Amino acid sequence: MAHSHSHSSLQGNPSADSNIRMAFFLNLGFSIIEIIGGFFTNSIAIISDALHDLGDSFSLAMAWYFQRLSKKKRDWRFSYGYKRFSVLGALINSLVLLTGSIFIIYASIQRLIAPQETNARGMLILAVIGILFNGLAMLRLKKGKSLNERAVALHLLEDVLGWIAVLIASIVMMFFDLPILDPLLSLAISCYILFNIYRNIKDVMKVMLQGVPNNINEAEIRELIASTPGVQSVHDLHIWTMDGEYNILTTHIILSPEAEVYPLKQEIKEKLKSAGIHHPTIEIEQNNEPCGFEQECC
Repeated sequence: MAHSHSHSSLQGNPSADSNIRMAFFLNLGFSIIEIIGGFFTNSIAIISDALHDLGDSFSLAMAWYFQRLSKKKRDWRFSYGYKRFSVLGALINSLVLLTGSIFIIYASIQRLIAPQETNARGMLILAVIGILFNGLAMLRLKKGKSLNERAVALHLLEDVLGWIAVLIASIVMMFFDLPILDPLLSLAISCYILFNIYRNIKDVMKVMLQGVPNNINEAEIRELIASTPGVQSVHDLHIWTMDGEYNILTTHIILSPEAEVYPLKQEIKEKLKSAGIHHPTIEIEQNNEPCGFEQECC
């Protein structure tokens, strides 16, 4: 019997690769501008963000590398392909962002204790440049679906919000002597980003631990298969995702004696495809056939 499968979906998203590459080069170039401008303006928001962006550049390079690696086809080392490497990139990105946010919170608290004068005009110029650089990259990544793109977009969101805060603070400080405004805004933004980091890491760990995908309801999938005419029962059902997008299912089903195996399997696979399952594996069993897995995870 001819046995044909399509695995093109395992090859990765080319647009994600180019988006992350662009984000890396923009971030690295602007980090150099920030380092110079941060010392010139004596702004803790800018100096801390410059150091943070250097770390970001490293994590973005890793994200870019893992995104490219995730496009490799399956081989004898990784039979499902390399898509999960993009999840590893998302995890590294999130951890670097977590470390950077903690550093910014620490530096901001130090400035709250001992406020320092800043160059408001210089801060304003750098803020406009920062919003343009990071805003351009974020626009490219905001529609990304992979966890890796979401992690990189979170980096850029933090940067855009940070520069908006610096812009506001610089305008206010051009008219009022409020150096405390700079670290206060940095603290607020860092807390917001920490909340989003938590959500992203939670999603990454669920993928790593092979949890049921967020957009899949296991009970509904079980009912969808069981309600197909010719299916007597469903057991040993497992659903997980490679990278948050490419979903996989394995299950055992018992058919009615009169059911035709091939047409029924094709019908079930079409139903599963419509329900968001990209790679189903179905084992057919006879009614009196011992399985050994009926009681596992059911």
